[in-house]
Amino acid sequence: MSLPPDTPQGVADALGYLQHHLQELAERQNVSETNINTTLAALTVQLQQLTQLVANLSLPAVPNSPNTPPPPAPSPPMSPSSTPPDFSRERHNGRTFLNSCSLYIHLVPEQFCDEQEKILWALTFFKDGRAAKWSENVFCQEADTGVFPIPTWGDFE
Repeated sequence: MSLPPDTPQGVADALGYLQHHLQELAERQNVSETNINTTLAALTVQLQQLTQLVANLSLPAVPNSPNTPPPPAPSPPMSPSSTPPDFSRERHNGRTFLNSCSLYIHLVPEQFCDEQEKILWALTFFKDGRAAKWSENVFCQEADTGVFPIPTWGDFE
């Protein structure tokens, strides 16, 4: 944008400053939109997987006798693609990762006997970056104190 030649230098500087920050805000908005779209795509995939699992479940037959207990419900079939992706501890992927973990835990609760097992399972996806370092610190703290430092899934989240 060209300014009239008689524009005071202070006004020209302020306009330049505002244009620069407007460009930065536009770039941040683009990054935010990309992150939202990535999260939305991941949640869509998870919803499709859940829908497919629900469609594959069959209801147990009604027993003939009131004294006969119903057969146990079959576990939903799980595939390796149903587990969360590896997590690098990037803030914009955190909620998607936790949603994936929670979904898996809800689908196969019999695979986890307690809170610590859920947390340890989730930590297996912390393979590189800041997440791997954070996980290593958790295990070092346990080695030093003899107590696992994250007692509940809520604390982990």
